[in-house]
Amino acid sequence: MICIHKTPDVVDKLTILSQDSKYDLACACCTRKDEHRVRSADHKWIYPVIMPNGRKTFLFKTLVSNACVNNCKYCPLRVGADPRRCTLTAEETVRTFLEYRQAGMVDGIFLSSGVTGSPDATMDRINTIARVLRQKHEFKGYIHLKVIPGASDGAINEAVSLATAVSCNIETAGEKHFRQLCTSKNYLEDVIRPIKRIGQLTAEGSRFEKVKQTTQFVVGASDETDRELVQYSWGLYQRLGMHRIYFSAYQRGAGAADLPGEHGTQNNADLLTREHRLYQVDWLIRKYGFSETQIPFESGGNLSLISDPKEIWARHHPEFFPLDINRAGKFDLLKVPGLGPRTVGLILRARYEGRQIRHIEDLGPRGKRLQKAEGYLKFGERVSLFE
Repeated sequence: MICIHKTPDVVDKLTILSQDSKYDLACACCTRKDEHRVRSADHKWIYPVIMPNGRKTFLFKTLVSNACVNNCKYCPLRVGADPRRCTLTAEETVRTFLEYRQAGMVDGIFLSSGVTGSPDATMDRINTIARVLRQKHEFKGYIHLKVIPGASDGAINEAVSLATAVSCNIETAGEKHFRQLCTSKNYLEDVIRPIKRIGQLTAEGSRFEKVKQTTQFVVGASDETDRELVQYSWGLYQRLGMHRIYFSAYQRGAGAADLPGEHGTQNNADLLTREHRLYQVDWLIRKYGFSETQIPFESGGNLSLISDPKEIWARHHPEFFPLDINRAGKFDLLKVPGLGPRTVGLILRARYEGRQIRHIEDLGPRGKRLQKAEGYLKFGERVSLFE
């Protein structure tokens, strides 16, 4: 039987490309219930994003093209694979986004792409769409642009000047592991150099300091340990001012047969749990004041798949507890299992207002979290503001 494929129109292209954009999960993973991506009736991915001011907005996300010259072994769109390939023009992308926006479905856009021709040729496609939106249509809303590995400084500079947020995926922890994933890209030159360049352009006090930089690790595609991922994450936050790091669990069957992740001891469910634990650690580092050296790893260098890393830390440090809820500082309270930033904020506000916390119920109904926290706390006298 002979199959005849018609040339895809814009709707066909968007169906294919927005579906394929799920392989770039930098906005798909979440730590809050309201950060989950959703799928529109016409099969396009729409992503909720929590803004720095706490407001939630929705992004239209698509690939500009799913053609790619790179051989990233974990990616179903790699060169040599056989998906249905297509490419959107700048006009098609702009028109479709503006239609979605006018319909009230989205407020912003996330643009990524397979590498077509060269990194800079691909960046020109991405930047052109953003430039048309900004300059021709005077769009002042949220634009997230993917910086293609290997892009020149000039292409990166233009992307940062147009975007609200930019990202270049680091993919794994170090050059040794990177070589297991891809041989068509140079880790230091194509990946680390663009990340450093973005960090320079968006550093505090710079012209583009409000532009946020994110990145993503693919977890379990190579044989890296969680300790290595956390060490690299810590370095990205401390030295390059990274705004957010995402983790995407590799799922077996998606990549090349010789990929280390296809032969590891962890199954797909384990890898998803591992992703979740890394997000918990990321939260501890970004919000709870933990340092890299305080994260508890098992003997093989991985996080426990059974227990929360914060709770493991607490069990390993009995000398730290119980904490006096009426005297302990913010970051000490954040080390208490069951207490998060919101509850700690309530505690500090009560103390500021001169109220003593005598029982765990003073913080709200005794749910599982507060019941857990109670075992690590004591309810001594309130400290005076004049002590």
